[in-house]
Amino acid sequence: MLITHDTRCALDTVVDLVNTAPEDDATPDGLPDVAALDDFVRRHQISDVGVLSEFDLSAVRKVRGRFDAVFAAPDARSAAGLINELVAAAGTTPRLTDHDGYDWHMHYFAPGASVADHLAADCGMALAFFVVAGEQERLRRCEAPDCRRAFVDLSRNRSRRYCDSRTCGNRLHVAAYRARRKEAAG
Repeated sequence: MLITHDTRCALDTVVDLVNTAPEDDATPDGLPDVAALDDFVRRHQISDVGVLSEFDLSAVRKVRGRFDAVFAAPDARSAAGLINELVAAAGTTPRLTDHDGYDWHMHYFAPGASVADHLAADCGMALAFFVVAGEQERLRRCEAPDCRRAFVDLSRNRSRRYCDSRTCGNRLHVAAYRARRKEAAG
């Protein structure tokens, strides 16, 4: 599956956005205030965003919840329905652009769109490409029992199971190794 630079950036953005959501009542929100949203926008180099407000924060949190549902969708039809709603609500306006030193690429948000509509359109279209390619199962959640972070499995054989093999994957492999050693020692 060919993934262009702008699609990869949108995928990274949507995964990071979904992962800002609190996992439970004890976990803090990764987007607690407008300053955190501004930092998120800057980190992901989201273009054409003006001054952010509480309204933007609220709207982005709603979009985040809808993207979360896409990652939890049980099948491609469900994911497609959710993505269609997101993209339609954002009022997509596909256009070619070559800003900030990047070669020609697509933007799907209308000029002057809110940051929530920008995210819904561009990130929604990036996820749509996976559904169209029959690759919806690559939109996953970490299989570690104490982690439910979202990720996109870009491995060749669709075998990635953990959000980060150095943390979640390694932790589980070490625990399994210790359990085997303990059992062998009797």
